Amino acid sequence: MRATAALILIGALGLGVPAAAHHTFIAQYDPNRPVVMTGTVTRVEWTNPHARFYIDVADDNGDVTNWNLELASPNVLRRYGWTGRSLQPGDRVTVDGTLARDGSNMANALSITLPDGRKIFARESAPVLE
Repeated sequence: MRATAALILIGALGLGVPAAAHHTFIAQYDPNRPVVMTGTVTRVEWTNPHARFYIDVADDNGDVTNWNLELASPNVLRRYGWTGRSLQPGDRVTVDGTLARDGSNMANALSITLPDGRKIFARESAPVLE
């Protein structure tokens, strides 16, 4: 009986680990630090729990920084009309987002303006299409 109770307890504790590892927006990003950046897509990761893409952004001196941009989950993005090919390496895009609290080269993307001028949204609080 003790062995069964111990296994149930261990199983219950294990269920909480993935939930605790997932962050909330406000814990990682500062809504008081909006950012707009333009750069070239270098990589796209169409993965859970959040899709990500990376862009090279040049400053006024020509120095290039690679930025990690978090999106919603692939399922949410599909509801907005995205596919795994909506962003491609080499695309020049403009991103409206929110900077990470820790000062890293990371932001949460709200919307992305594509090379053809269309704007696609990446957060659940944003409208689906413009």
